[in-house]
Amino acid sequence: MMINQDVLPIADGVYARLTTPSAGWGLSNGGLIACPSGPAAWVDAPYDRRLAEEFRVASAPLLAPGGTVESVFVTHGNGDHLWGASVLPEAEIIATEETVHHIEFDPDPATMRALVHSGATDPVTRYLLRHFGGFDWSDCVPVLPTRTFTGELDLQVGRIPVRLRTVGPAHTSGDLIVHLPEQQVVFAGDVIFASTDEQPGDHVVHWAGPLSGIIRACQDILDTGAQTIVPGHGPLLDRAGVRSHISYLEYLAERAGALHSAGFTPYEAARQLATERRYPELGLVERLLVTLSSEYRYLDGSTETPNPLAVAGQMAQLAWELEESA
Repeated sequence: MMINQDVLPIADGVYARLTTPSAGWGLSNGGLIACPSGPAAWVDAPYDRRLAEEFRVASAPLLAPGGTVESVFVTHGNGDHLWGASVLPEAEIIATEETVHHIEFDPDPATMRALVHSGATDPVTRYLLRHFGGFDWSDCVPVLPTRTFTGELDLQVGRIPVRLRTVGPAHTSGDLIVHLPEQQVVFAGDVIFASTDEQPGDHVVHWAGPLSGIIRACQDILDTGAQTIVPGHGPLLDRAGVRSHISYLEYLAERAGALHSAGFTPYEAARQLATERRYPELGLVERLLVTLSSEYRYLDGSTETPNPLAVAGQMAQLAWELEESA
């Protein structure tokens, strides 16, 4: 799979890094904040060093003369928004305190590489190779935040005010959004997986939840007054696009509650939603198993920390089953 990145101006001194194709695992968005004078900052980093080096090269002509990228604002701890930050070894990596705890439970680059390229032929390994085989973590090193916070953190990137705001638990336990009030822009991270009629995306995959918390985080984004929203994956959204995404999340929450009450397991519930095909334009329907598993833990009152590889294995099995029955 050929992966391209476009760095597009969306406001004065603000650029969105949008990945093409926009649907699929690991094809994350991010951004660059670069004042005409002074330092610059990235919002998130790509999944591997090759993509991150491409972003670094694309960022260079947009920086102030002699300017450098001094900070990376990490919206959450998944590798597709973090690992490429290793190409900026001098940059301050800023994230929420809870993101550090999330990283402890996620596989690191070496583990992911071993899983994807193990050579096994079981459904899980085939799934991982199909969706992650285009990334190269051979020279990736683990990246950890160097500065953490809780609540809100107000910063300046040159003359541009930046507000980092904790909104988790949502997609993960430690999500933040990056709000640029003067530019009316929000970088939403994986609180939003965007889709439009012109550019359909994928079903959401949320590791923490609950869905009510994710809906609340989306409403927090609207409450900022932002006019341009950069999602973690998919095309740029306006305010109407965020409201449409909230409607989709409300549908998932309603169906999850009903299926939970009816005694469906998360696996059975995900298979049922795949059969209903309420949103046939969205890809990777098997990811609903992850989101429903998170919602079920909330509905059950469980505080158990899930094993992401075990849940991913069930998801891969569901994808194989759906393919076989198609």
